[in-house]
Amino acid sequence: MADWEIRPASGADVEAVAELRAVVLRGDLERLGRYDPQRVRQRLRDGFVVSHTRVIEVGGVFAGCVALRPAEEAHWLEHFYLAPDLQGAGIGSGVLRELLARCDRDGLRVRLNVLQGSAARRLYERHGFTVEAEDPVDVFMVRPPAS
Repeated sequence: MADWEIRPASGADVEAVAELRAVVLRGDLERLGRYDPQRVRQRLRDGFVVSHTRVIEVGGVFAGCVALRPAEEAHWLEHFYLAPDLQGAGIGSGVLRELLARCDRDGLRVRLNVLQGSAARRLYERHGFTVEAEDPVDVFMVRPPAS
């Protein structure tokens, strides 16, 4: 696994994150007939909250991001994107383990949604997430806090 670090996001990160989102989600969104190059970026800009977002860096270079948004009785894991050339190297699992450990210490469940057919679903299932509901586009998953 490559050496990685997480740092707090800043407002200056929004465009890099929006661009990464467009790259990472393109295949799944095209498969689902929902890819729009402007909309995929704008939805990130509209939902980007600096205080909830962390930037993933590998070798000091932007490599991805993740957001953990507090909500009633749970946290929502959102905007978890990693550069395609770094996927499969254990970075995503490492980041996810770190975030889930924090939620476990707080006794909080974690919720997320992933696109239907996305390979990311397997990552989440390996880390204890189960399907709560689904629709033609999204799979909604939840993970209770570890005891």
